[in-house]
Amino acid sequence: MRALHASSAAAGHTLRSVTGETAPVSTQMQPATTRASARHRAERPRQRGNACALIKHAGDNADESVGMREMADEHRDHAVGHHAPGQYARASVRRLRMRTLLVLGALAVATALVGRGLGLHDDRFLAATEALLVCMFAISRVVLPLVDRRDRGASAEEHVGQLLDGLPAPEWRVIHDAPTGHGNIDHVVIGRAGVFMIETKSHPGPVHVRRVHPATLRQVHAERKLIEEATGRSVEGLLVFSRAWVDRPLAKRKGVRVVPARLLLKHLLEQSAVLPASEAEQAYRRLRSALGWESAGHLDRSLQAATRRLTGRIMADRSGAGDRDGGDRGDARIAR
Repeated sequence: MRALHASSAAAGHTLRSVTGETAPVSTQMQPATTRASARHRAERPRQRGNACALIKHAGDNADESVGMREMADEHRDHAVGHHAPGQYARASVRRLRMRTLLVLGALAVATALVGRGLGLHDDRFLAATEALLVCMFAISRVVLPLVDRRDRGASAEEHVGQLLDGLPAPEWRVIHDAPTGHGNIDHVVIGRAGVFMIETKSHPGPVHVRRVHPATLRQVHAERKLIEEATGRSVEGLLVFSRAWVDRPLAKRKGVRVVPARLLLKHLLEQSAVLPASEAEQAYRRLRSALGWESAGHLDRSLQAATRRLTGRIMADRSGAGDRDGGDRGDARIAR
């Protein structure tokens, strides 16, 4: 038996020497089908790696698409005119508070440095302390009431803005915080019933229509004329009190209608239609263009179109990757 094994090994060695191949005889005599199956098994990890790389690339493109969409949303919120009610007033309150804190902090630090450098009994330190106390008294009597009044004004605009956002769309178009260059117009409402400019007041009341301050009426008329120039339409000015009791609701004072906030939506919805829908939409577009928001709207739509095209390419890449992966699996099954 040992001699038989030795002769077999010698025959195998002689055959490898003649052919110049290093593979065993059993390997050389394998069927062609078995070798093809082995080759497909060797190539399958590489194919799967290619498919995974393609899907990862598509996923990266999808993340980029989401980023573009978020950037477009942020651009629309800040540039296209979707301002929050009371945004201008709320920002002015924050600025005033920050400036007040900075002034108090600077005076307090300066007083402490003077006391440390010159001594607590030095006349200059006592003068600095008195100046700090005077500043704190002035802030408590002048600045803090101003901050509180502006904060109430911002809250009133936010309250009225929430009411106006309840108007049915697209029959009604609402713009909040329209900038004028020297301030803002609280709200503008455009619909088939016409164009309305709304000035909001946070006076706690009671409010007597015949005693409304003339300066307030002049402010409403000035803002109304600005909207008329921008839209080319007649505009009704509304003076809305957010929380005050009004003795004669919906009455007019020198061309300005005085409205409590609780009756605002009812008054608007009860107005008869005076404009076709197309003309109301045209007035809305003119106002946006005058405010500088229409060009931003074109840019926003371009960003949205680019996002849709990129998303379509990503989905096509993923579909192609799935088809190729499925074909590779089918070829492997056929080979087996």
